[in-house]
Amino acid sequence: MIDTTGFQWLSASCTHVGRVRQINEDACLDQAERGLWAVADGMGGHTLGDLASRLVIESLNQLPPAPSLAKLMTDARDRLQTVNRQLLTEAESRGAHIIGSTVVVLLAHGRRCGYLWAGDSRIYLYRGGTLRRLTRDHSQIEELMSRHQLSDEDAMTHVARNLITRAVGVAECLELDEETMDVLDGDMFMLCSDGLSNEVPEQDIRKALVSRDCRDAAEAMTDMALQGGGRDNISVVVVRAEDMFSTERTVLNPAL
Repeated sequence: MIDTTGFQWLSASCTHVGRVRQINEDACLDQAERGLWAVADGMGGHTLGDLASRLVIESLNQLPPAPSLAKLMTDARDRLQTVNRQLLTEAESRGAHIIGSTVVVLLAHGRRCGYLWAGDSRIYLYRGGTLRRLTRDHSQIEELMSRHQLSDEDAMTHVARNLITRAVGVAECLELDEETMDVLDGDMFMLCSDGLSNEVPEQDIRKALVSRDCRDAAEAMTDMALQGGGRDNISVVVVRAEDMFSTERTVLNPAL
């Protein structure tokens, strides 16, 4: 997609059932032409997680064009609130305790983008050779670490490592965190489910993104997650922004 500001968006995605699970409860959305990307992870161990993630993605895929990033973000929040109510109703009608899903969404409009999330699916930014996680997991582990009650090493084996505190379909009112930012030429974003982030260290994520090729990076990270054990479903979306009007781009500068 090239918009009127001269930004071109490129992307690629992969989703894999992994080596242990029988059903892929992940779903992803990869719509570079619309500036719309998302990953949803149906809650493992609960009923119909695949249904939950699919409904989240299908609803986001129906977002109409918007005149501004603010309106696009509002529409995305509204759709996720609607899916939240649908999943609560579905769970009640089926006699299920929970039918839920995490979600992380990236929205692009002009030279800005926004992202919103609930749960432990993540989004990273690769800029100027540096990788930075943009989201904070909504999980018991993250809360313990933020209070300095748990080390990074202990978090890897803690009994609560898979317990999330927010998701679509678990509470009457869905709590979403969100941020917006300016986009720079060469920025790369990576959205993923915890089936990837639990298996692939951040230094290896960075190495995969150095190639600048969205498809190669997405496939490389999926392969690394499988080699790491593939204990959960794996989903990844890689997005790259290019400023077609930039006078600084050069093949000799890998940071662009």
